[in-house]
Order: sequence, then C-alpha cells, then structure tokens
Amino acid sequence: MIHPERWGPLQARYQRQGPWRMLALDGGGIRGLLTLGILEVIEKFIAGRTGKALHEYFDYIAGTSTGAIIAAGLARGLTVGRLIKFYQDNGEAMFEPSRLMDRVKSFYTADPLRYKLQEVFGENTTLEPQNLKCLLLVVTKNVTTDSAWPISSNPDAIYNNPQRLDCNLKIPLWQIVRASTAAPIYFPPEILQWDKNDPKKTSVFVDGGVTPHNNPAFLLYRMATEPAYRLNWQAGERNLFLLSVGTGAAESLGATAAAPNKNIVSNLAGLPGDLMYGIQVDQDINCRTVGRCTYGPRLDNEVLDLIPREPTDAVSTEDRNKAPVIPLSSDLGRKFLYARYNANLSKEGLEKLGITDVVANQIQRMDAVENIPDLLRIGRAAATIIDAAHFGPFI
Repeated sequence: MIHPERWGPLQARYQRQGPWRMLALDGGGIRGLLTLGILEVIEKFIAGRTGKALHEYFDYIAGTSTGAIIAAGLARGLTVGRLIKFYQDNGEAMFEPSRLMDRVKSFYTADPLRYKLQEVFGENTTLEPQNLKCLLLVVTKNVTTDSAWPISSNPDAIYNNPQRLDCNLKIPLWQIVRASTAAPIYFPPEILQWDKNDPKKTSVFVDGGVTPHNNPAFLLYRMATEPAYRLNWQAGERNLFLLSVGTGAAESLGATAAAPNKNIVSNLAGLPGDLMYGIQVDQDINCRTVGRCTYGPRLDNEVLDLIPREPTDAVSTEDRNKAPVIPLSSDLGRKFLYARYNANLSKEGLEKLGITDVVANQIQRMDAVENIPDLLRIGRAAATIIDAAHFGPFI
C-alpha cells in the first residue's frame, strides 16, 4: 500500500499482506444468468463455510461485459439474488434483438441499459473506495486508441491519483460498466471524458468482450501482482486464489472432410461466438499453466484439465485421468491457486448435467431473453461440482 490515506474505509482490509482471493467473470450477454446460477451456489457455499458475503470473501473482483455488471454489483455489496432479479426484470429491455432498430433510430435515447445501470448503481456513484466494498476491475475497449482498457479501482494505480484531472476514480461507476457492455450493433458506444477541461481527454468505448480479455482471469492476476499496477500482491500457491466463472461454452463445428467448404454466411454468422470461445480457452489455459489448477473442465484430449498429476506412461485419455493428483500440500511453485467453473452448452454437455429439454443451439445465443429461466437452471446444475478441495487453504 503506497498511499494508505487514499484507501478510505478499505484501508484496514487491504493494508495486510494477504492471502488474497480473486474472482473473474466472463462476458456473454444474457448468458450472464448462467454465471449468476453458479454464483448463487458459490454464495451459499462460502457463507456456510466462512459466514462471509462474496464481497467480503473475494478481495478483487473483475468482469467483462455482462460480467462487469455482475462484478460491479458484487463490489457494491449486492447479493446474487438481487442481481438475478435485475436481469429478470430488465433482460428483455437490455438484450431483446427486436428492439435493435428503435435503438438505431434514436441512438442514446433508446438505450435502456444506461438508465437501468444508473438506477442500480447510482447516477453519481464513482469508483472511489468509499463507494465499493472491495477492489473492482472492469474491462472495456477504447476504440479511439484501438486498445483494451482495464479500469481498476486500486487507489494506488497511476491513473487513479486524485491529483490528476483525468483520475479514473472520478468516472461514474454506471458509465464504466456501460462502456464495458456496449456490444457493437446492440448498443451505442459510450463516450467518456476523463478531463472535463480537456476535450482531447475524450474517448469512445465499446464492449470489453471484443478484447482478448472476455475472460478476464489472467488479466486480473497480472494487475494484482505486476509492480507497474501498484498493488504488488505476492504471488504463490498459498498467497493467491483465483476463481474464474464462465457464461457457458460450446465448440462450433466447422468444415469436415466430407464437406470442406463450409458456407461463408454460416462462417461469418458464427464468427463472434467462435472468437469468444477461442479467447476464453486461451486465457483459461494461461491460468492453468501459470497458476495451479484445482478444478476445471477438460480442455482437450492432449492436455486434459491440466490439474497436476503424478507422471504416467499411460497413453489413453481414460488411463491418464486415473493418474493420482499431486496433493496441495506439495507446493509446485505456481503463481496462484486456480479453479474454473463453467457449463458445456453442447447437446452432450447439457445431457451430462441432466438437462434434456433445452435445445443447444438456442441456449447458446447471447441475446435470447426467453432463455433466462433455463440459463439459471443450467448454472445451478453446473455448480453442483463445487467442493472445498477446489479452494485449498483459502476456505
């Protein structure tokens, strides 16, 4: 802690040396309800084990796009139940595709998300420490500079210096979240003026999901430990725990040997989802190789789930899976402990969750508000695997 006086009511909590717990939430439109279904179970689990709310247990919460809404809500002290109700009450207005043309015609005036965020977070609430219960990281994209812009509430960060006229902490929380959720086509971009006296300090922002950090887990680790970000948390398997929660995943089937020339229209239509899936997997692999994975779905048949196991000469997937897991009592020198919770939204994945009445192609859409009840149901089903062993010494 470089400037304790800047931390306000959070000073006592963050002046200690750790250990630290972090939570990262993916983007994915209305599929944020799946994340909330998982978080609902996690919330009850943590409360039962520690007596703490999520914002008390997790010291740093990150989110991209729909994950930014949830992360900001949790950092403000909202319960998962309150956030579920927010999506249930406002999902149609925020994500219904049939309202797209109305938004295009009237631009900002037809942007219901803007007003709902102001309502739930407060029109004048900023990122300053007196307004948050824990540290928050929101991922957005600055299209003016064509770069990802992760915005943290860390009071010691360079651009959070209160003496700066362009201090990030002075920007309204709702507007930063709105910038992170400004999905191209669905919502107008968000224009942020960092210094009201300097027009050059104005940029246009869109959805953080179009950056490499739609899954913000590895970015969160970097910003917590890299000295340049001025938080300087100590890395290590007993010092840092990172929990990552997704919005559902499913591989997209492409061309086959029998049909090598997949229709170009179908290729383009599936491109956003394909890119999101690829980014999600890549960031997940970063976390599992730099960190030590305690739980996560299988990535592929070569690396499996990357949970450290005793060496084996086995060749088959089944036999390699049977190799004993190295106990957490043996420190492997990884940078953090890591768990990843998500749901497989393919037909086979849904069936394994015991859900047979949902159409895979339909549930994978990110703007289908009619899926809200099913997404919650899938998230809750996916969360039945939660175990104290995944949290190691952090629970």
